[in-house]
Amino acid sequence: MKRLGILLSGRGSNFLAIAKAVREGRLAGVEIAVVLSNVADAPGLEAARELGLTAIAIPSAGRKRAEHDAEMIARLQEYRVDLVCLAGYMRIISPVFVQAFPNRILNVHPSLLPAFPGLEAQTQAFEYGAKVAGCTVHFVDEAVDHGVIVLQKVVAVEEGDTAASLSARILEQEHLAYPEAIGRVVSGEYVVEGRRYLRSGV
Repeated sequence: MKRLGILLSGRGSNFLAIAKAVREGRLAGVEIAVVLSNVADAPGLEAARELGLTAIAIPSAGRKRAEHDAEMIARLQEYRVDLVCLAGYMRIISPVFVQAFPNRILNVHPSLLPAFPGLEAQTQAFEYGAKVAGCTVHFVDEAVDHGVIVLQKVVAVEEGDTAASLSARILEQEHLAYPEAIGRVVSGEYVVEGRRYLRSGV
């Protein structure tokens, strides 16, 4: 059984999508070992507790990054986490954090990377006039929204879209993409060549 550690800062809708996939058997051989948040009153923590999961707040406000990261890493190691999943975790992952879990941290980003990295990616795509948008699940490395791409899902930008309606449709695809990507990674049936993630055994 592979153990997931979920990191979130807000409501954790992608966390809930992962938990639902586990509960429904769509994400087999996986369990959520712990949910951590850097925000004490993050709604995602309460949602995790309602599901009977271990949920711990490790507030980051007013603390040095190195000190906070060290506590986060220690907690993840305490719960013997195999894969760390960022689900709306609004902090940049430090190199020390990445080195503690090499090629074992995943993130979902609401654009087709490398287009529109950073914050408000959906709005960036909409305002740029992109004809397609989407989401990307990728490994986390030392740079922002940069790691090797596991999978992407495309969302067409429709004539009547607003930034908000486009964001909502992208989020629906994130909820599908993230559990699928986790399944691929925990299977171990892949290799990484340069920047390319290649599935093996399929």
